[in-house]
Amino acid sequence: MKLPRFDYAAPATLDEALALLASRPGAKALAGGQSLIPTMAFRLAAPSLLVDLRKLKELEKIRFTDDAVVLGARVRWRDIQDSRELRSAQPLLCAAVEHVAHYQIRNRGTVGGSLAHADPAAELPGIVVTCDAEIVVRGKGGTRIVPAGEFFLGALATALQDDELIVEVRFPAWPSGRRWGFEELSPRRGDFAFAGVAAFYDLKDGKASNTHIGVIGACHRPHRLSEAEAALDGRVVNDASIAAAVAAARKAVDPPSDLHASAAYRRALVGTLLERVLTKET
Repeated sequence: MKLPRFDYAAPATLDEALALLASRPGAKALAGGQSLIPTMAFRLAAPSLLVDLRKLKELEKIRFTDDAVVLGARVRWRDIQDSRELRSAQPLLCAAVEHVAHYQIRNRGTVGGSLAHADPAAELPGIVVTCDAEIVVRGKGGTRIVPAGEFFLGALATALQDDELIVEVRFPAWPSGRRWGFEELSPRRGDFAFAGVAAFYDLKDGKASNTHIGVIGACHRPHRLSEAEAALDGRVVNDASIAAAVAAARKAVDPPSDLHASAAYRRALVGTLLERVLTKET
């Protein structure tokens, strides 16, 4: 289908981009365009103005500090894949990105675009929630920092205001020795997943501590499974504790049914994927 009519601007500065977004109701930011353009083609979105962020080079940086890894909003999936430093600094993120769509999409799709689109089956929203990342947004009212767990309100719904842009994402530093894993199941490689599970834990005196377990695709927004985390935290990771965590995860999720999978299938799948993650030697 043909796109609806719209005006177009490619500002040279972040302040100019924010001013344009605030200048007209229905204005939308264009980052990679891998989600927005198809929705426009299907007439599911009809922005009056597209504000193209391609000239904002300051949003394309990856920074490493003593206590965080910072990704600019226009960092592409390919940039993450190509970064050797990220493989050790944020291995869970890098593992999840390998499942994002296909090469052509990863060449254009961006961190900020994925978070703003907030598809409940997308990998990055699940990773930022699991990792307790912070999402930095800026608008006419200034800059604010939103914890990832508070950013996603529902399917395709976020705490982002109409005149705000995501400018960066901050991941807490990743300690050495952390155990982690990511698993998802999709109809075909690169398709949206029926469900996915991301998890990590640290070892303290031979027992799991600081356990984080996140789920995508089996709910209306990415979220952590606190009941499954509690079943593993403070315990030796063995068959019994893994089984308890799996049972808690299946009980905690309330997945939808659709043309692709039933709620019962997704619920069972979450448990299976969590078991795979926890039994891997990563």
